[in-house]
Amino acid sequence: MPFEFHFDADQDYQIEAVNSVCDLFDGQGRIEADIVRPGGGWIAIPNRLELTDEQLLRNLQQVQGRQGLLVDGDLQTLSGSFTNADSEETEVAFCNFSVEMETGTGKTYVYIRTALEMLRRYGFRKFIIVVPSIAIREGVLKTFEVTRKHFAALYGNTPYHFCQYDSANLSQVRQFALSESLEFMVMTLAAFNKATNVIRQSTDRLQGETPIHLLQATRPVLILDEPQNMESELSIASLALLHPLLALRYSATHRNAYNLVHKLTPYDAYRLGLVKRIEVAGATASDANQPYLRLESVKSQKQTVTAKLRLRRMQKDGTVKEASVTVRPTDDLAEKANLPQYEGLVVDEIDVLGKTIYFANGTPLAVGQDTGADKEALFREQIAYTVEQHVRKQRRLAPRGIKVISLFFIDRVDNYAGDDSLIRRLFDEAFLAQRQDLEAWKDRSPEDVQAAYFAQRRTREGEVILEDSSSGEAQKDQEAYDLIMRDKERLLSFDDPHCFIFSHSALREGWDNPNVCQICSLRTVGSDTERRQQIGRGARLVVDQTGTRVRDDECNVLTVVANESYETYVAQLQQEVEAAFGRPDAAPRPTDARKRVTVHPRKEYQLKPEFRELWERIKHKTRYSVSIDTDKLLGDVVRALDDQTIEPPKVRVSKARIDVGEQGFKAVYVGGDREAEVAPVTHSPLRVLRAMEHVMLQTTPPMRLTRNTLLTIWERTNNRDASLLNPQEFASVAAGIIKRHLADHLVQGIQYEKLDDWYEMTRLDESFEDWAEYLEPAGKSYYEEVKCESGIERDFVRGLEEREDVLLYIKLPWWFTVPTPVGEYNPDWAVVMGDPEGGEETHVYLVRETKSTTNLDDLHPDEARRIRCGRRHFTDALGVDYRVVAKASELP
Repeated sequence: MPFEFHFDADQDYQIEAVNSVCDLFDGQGRIEADIVRPGGGWIAIPNRLELTDEQLLRNLQQVQGRQGLLVDGDLQTLSGSFTNADSEETEVAFCNFSVEMETGTGKTYVYIRTALEMLRRYGFRKFIIVVPSIAIREGVLKTFEVTRKHFAALYGNTPYHFCQYDSANLSQVRQFALSESLEFMVMTLAAFNKATNVIRQSTDRLQGETPIHLLQATRPVLILDEPQNMESELSIASLALLHPLLALRYSATHRNAYNLVHKLTPYDAYRLGLVKRIEVAGATASDANQPYLRLESVKSQKQTVTAKLRLRRMQKDGTVKEASVTVRPTDDLAEKANLPQYEGLVVDEIDVLGKTIYFANGTPLAVGQDTGADKEALFREQIAYTVEQHVRKQRRLAPRGIKVISLFFIDRVDNYAGDDSLIRRLFDEAFLAQRQDLEAWKDRSPEDVQAAYFAQRRTREGEVILEDSSSGEAQKDQEAYDLIMRDKERLLSFDDPHCFIFSHSALREGWDNPNVCQICSLRTVGSDTERRQQIGRGARLVVDQTGTRVRDDECNVLTVVANESYETYVAQLQQEVEAAFGRPDAAPRPTDARKRVTVHPRKEYQLKPEFRELWERIKHKTRYSVSIDTDKLLGDVVRALDDQTIEPPKVRVSKARIDVGEQGFKAVYVGGDREAEVAPVTHSPLRVLRAMEHVMLQTTPPMRLTRNTLLTIWERTNNRDASLLNPQEFASVAAGIIKRHLADHLVQGIQYEKLDDWYEMTRLDESFEDWAEYLEPAGKSYYEEVKCESGIERDFVRGLEEREDVLLYIKLPWWFTVPTPVGEYNPDWAVVMGDPEGGEETHVYLVRETKSTTNLDDLHPDEARRIRCGRRHFTDALGVDYRVVAKASELP
């Protein structure tokens, strides 16, 4: 079947990000399409915001408080001026709201879904997605393509159109302005940030109109993808030129997080298993007899100029290790390194603009360059190790339908693309040495499995072209570009042989592929965020040949093959995270790839009567049914609804100053907005009920309650009168309350029935690999070592091992799950207890969940719901003792 990506609409962290933005406009009714005539003979259909700044600020503060973020005291705006269709200069200030999501967690998916939700709730129709690079643009367009079917199902085939801005096809600008449907336009900043851009010129192709004026008239919502690259005064002025209604900023590495409404840090993403685990293999030259040097950075601060050098330095114990040192002019490296090999290397000049250091002997060294290292030997080791790891992972993951991709970041394009290029020659050697170890490669040449993208050829406003499209080499480059940037499905398919991608820096930000499982860095890290950027290219969880995300930890390991020591890489990565998030535990330390351990099962356990009995008790699958106490549900909903304040509709009054310019009178917005309630209109109860039905059907997943049930809720609430004045607000509030309480009642009324189907014990025979630091030796466990994902689990294992009455236990594997109304539940532990000298009749069989607290009210609501369902499954349906514990001493 054709390769097709599948998406999960029910991931809480993505839904929270969507709601964090959409809730900013709480209180605004849905705006229907309306035509404006901004000038000339043309028309446009714009967005419109009817909330005051005070309402926006209040909503922002509520969202920030709910998310546990620092609450802003005012709305942060950016400002600039633009010339409208009447040639009038207009000052504009637009609010900016920031969403911080770690790379690989679906940032593009989230902002597309947010726009669809903003259309559904409020009627916003026009969105311009501004990107800083071609790689990011191509990634955005690809996401639009692969999510179309998913969003059609999620939003009832809501029509929407997306396009890439093309200065050669300006009819798309007219369609964007005139369409009543949801419209997305993806633009690079380079397309409109200069006076010479086509978009800023009047053209006969639009009957003399200027394209930018059409866009201005729509009052677009800007979605800024990687806005840290758009912080200059020119960039901000260019964004203001679009006359945006507001801007939504999405990045993992904000420089300025204006009005932050949602935050998913690298630590959060890693801890929740939303991205791959990271491992690092460092390749370093160990010959301390050479004066190895690498210039990492130069800095000018006040009147001091310094450089940071990487060199080898004698330690107090006599060993020689690599270290980073800060140097100034006249510094003697022999003293800094405490090694005679560096004699004669005295710092003469540090050129900040040229990013180069000069030594007294005339030797220059630029940032990113090194000397004294055997580069060919290092590259050979890195490439060979990467290919070796690729083979191992592909052999292991092929039965799961997962194609492995390896990404190489190279130091210089000529080292790959030039005649007799070093990197390509070393890769060919490594591939041919490993080719016989993988069945799919036996008839392949090195040329068959590699592709490269360097973004060397550019034309107007950032477009990529080929200088000579008739040449065979140009055609090959275009095919590689299309494969890497636009045809992700083909690249992920076993039908396509390409699995090694080479780039210099074009793929460093914006592009990613879920099945990148190795990143080989053959270049010196140049920026303060480059490690995070590189890791981000392979952060996403892998997909199989059906396009389905695979959430097994064993499949989601990203190996970084670095050209520096493991310790250095980890320390620098940690510094990058700390600089971005200001706390030392924001990201876990990647694990040394060369310390992976294979964990084997104790197959003899399957012969033990007590283990067979344990498995016999817990192995059965179940199905569930639910019964709901309707009266109690209605009572809970009504009480919660009574606590809400339903505001009546209001009108916004904006004030402008009238000035006289060359073209006559013009209005200049000066602020000072105020609001007033409109003349009250009392709606019918039927209008309220219809609004409730509509809102509930638009939720995810849709909720269907009978009109009689909804009428009962309305009749019982004290907010009846308020609902008649503002049915939509009442319906939105009621739907949220109903959804929360319905989930609780479903869990409370759930019953499980044992099926004539079970988990086979033979599935426990598989060994698995993991990092040594995550494993705890275990003498009583089914597996020789136990994977511990937290300190609580590690302490629990140690406690089990110390108790004499614990005979054996197993940490239940990822595939052992229990179905619940709020997602699959994977219980933690199954334990056999008893007198070591007694008979089988003394054995006690337990299932236990370990948490930091046994009070379920302190856990995330869905986590607590899954645990409550697990209790019903094991205790009621299977008759197995099930509890939540914090430590092993709490076992019976």
